[in-house]
Amino acid sequence: MTRHIPWRILAVLAASEVRLRMRRMSTLAAVLAIAAISWAMIEDPSSGRTLLIVEDARVLYTSSALALGSATLAGLLFSLAGFYLARGRTGEDLRSGIGGVVGATPAGNLVLVGSRWLGAVGGLLTLLGAFMLTILALHLLRGEGPVQPLVYLQTYCVLLLPMVLFAASCAVLCDSWAPLMGKRGDILYFFVWTAMLSLGGMIEEAGASPALAILDFTGMAQAMEAMRLYLSTDSVGIGAMTFNAALPTHTLPQWLWSGSQVAGRLFSCLLALAPLLPAVLLFHRFSPDRVKAGKARQRRSPLGVLNGWLRPLTRIVQPLMRLAARVPGTPGQVLADAGLVLTTAPSAILAIAASIVGALVLPAAVLPGLLAGAVAWWGILCSESTTRDFSANCDGLTAAVPGGAGRRFVRQWAASALLGALFTGTVALRWSSDEPVRACAVAAGVLALSGFAALLGQLSRTPRLFLGLFLFGLYVVINATGMPMLDVVGFHGAANLRSATTFMVAGLAALAAGIAWSRRT
Repeated sequence: MTRHIPWRILAVLAASEVRLRMRRMSTLAAVLAIAAISWAMIEDPSSGRTLLIVEDARVLYTSSALALGSATLAGLLFSLAGFYLARGRTGEDLRSGIGGVVGATPAGNLVLVGSRWLGAVGGLLTLLGAFMLTILALHLLRGEGPVQPLVYLQTYCVLLLPMVLFAASCAVLCDSWAPLMGKRGDILYFFVWTAMLSLGGMIEEAGASPALAILDFTGMAQAMEAMRLYLSTDSVGIGAMTFNAALPTHTLPQWLWSGSQVAGRLFSCLLALAPLLPAVLLFHRFSPDRVKAGKARQRRSPLGVLNGWLRPLTRIVQPLMRLAARVPGTPGQVLADAGLVLTTAPSAILAIAASIVGALVLPAAVLPGLLAGAVAWWGILCSESTTRDFSANCDGLTAAVPGGAGRRFVRQWAASALLGALFTGTVALRWSSDEPVRACAVAAGVLALSGFAALLGQLSRTPRLFLGLFLFGLYVVINATGMPMLDVVGFHGAANLRSATTFMVAGLAALAAGIAWSRRT
C-alpha cells in the first residue's frame, strides 16, 4: 500500500500545478496572443501568399496541409515561448514563502520535480490545444476540404510532443538548479533554441546523418521530409510564401506519417526527458543557503557582473534624477523611472551611447544591423522594467501613491518608450530625410513594442511572457524580408505607411487596454 502513496501524491501535486498555471493571467494573455499569431501566420491565398508551396505552386489548404504547416510554425514558436511560459513556479514559491514548506515535506526530489514537470507539460499541452482550436476555426473560413480533427491531432502529436517535453524539461531544470534560476537560464536556453534551428537546417542538407533527426525537437526537419517524400521534390517551402497562381495546385495525402517516422519521434520524446535527470539530482529543495527569495530573479550572471563593473557610469544619470525631482507630475515620474532603469542596469548606458555614436558615424548600409542590435537590447531591458514592481513585491506600495496603478502603468510605458527613443532615435533621424517612411516605422515599432511590453508585463506579472514572444518575433523579423507587416521597426526598409500606422494603432490599443485593466478596481 505504501508503494502507491508516492504515485497518488505525484498525481495530486501535478494536478495542482496545472490548476495554478491555468489561473495565471499570463496563461490568458498567451492564449490571446496564440490566437492572433495563428491567424496572422496563415494568410489567405487571395493575398498572393500561402502557407505551403512546391516549386512555386500552392498546396491546397486541406486538413493535412494546414496541420503540417501550422504544426511546423507552432514548433518554432512554442519551443521558445513555451520554455519562458513554463518557468517561474519556483520563483513564485520563494516569494510567497511556501517554498520552505515544500522543501520540508517528506516527498522526494523525484516527486517534487516530476510534479513540476507534469504541470508544465499539462500547461503547454493546454496552450497547444487552444492553438489547434484556432487553426480549426481558421480552416472553416479558409480551408479547402472537410475539417478532419484526427488528422490535426496525429500531426500535432508527431511533430510537437517532443518539443513540449523538451521545453518543459529545460524549464524545470532551470528552476531546480540555483545557478540557472535567473536570467542566465533564460539566455542559455535562447542559445539552445537557436542551435536547434541550426540543427534542423543541417538535417535537411544532403548527406546529413539520419541519427541527427532524433535531436530535432522542433519537428521542422520531419515536416520538410514529409513534404519531399509525398511530393517527390526538394523545392518546398513553409511559411508566408509567394506563389505562381498560374501553376496547378498540389494536394497532400490525408495521412502523412509512417511507422518508422512515429518511432523516431517517440525516441525523440525519450531524449527530451534527459534534462530531468540533473534537475532531480541538483534540486535545491528551497534550501536557504542555496536560494533566497530576494534573489529569485537576480543572480550574478555575466550581465550582472558587467553591470557591477560599469557602476561608475550611473553618475551620468544623476543630472536626470535631479531634473526629475524638479519636473512636476507624470513627466517627472517618467524621467525618474527611466533614470532608475539606467541606474540598475548601467550596461544600458553604454549600449545607448554605442547606438548613438554608431548611428552618427557608421555608413548607411550598416544601420539596419545596428538598429537590430539596439532593439534587441532595449526589448530585453524593458521586459524587466515593466515588471520591476511586481518582482520586488512593491506593486501595492506604488499603487497607493497619487495616481494609483493607472499612473504607474502609464509611467512605465512612457519610460520604456523614452528608452526606446534613446536606443533608436538617432538611426530614425538619419533616415528621416532620405527615407521618412522608414523613420516613421522605427517610431511606430517602438511605440507598439512599448505598449505590449507594459501590457503583457501587467497581465502576467512576469517578464518572461513578453520576453519569449519578443525574442521569437525578433528572430522572425530579422529573417523575413520584403514583407511590410513583418518589418516592425524598419529593419529591412519594407515597411510602408499602412504597416507603420497599423503598428502605431496596435501600440495605442495596448496602452488603452493596460490603462483600463489597471483601473479595473
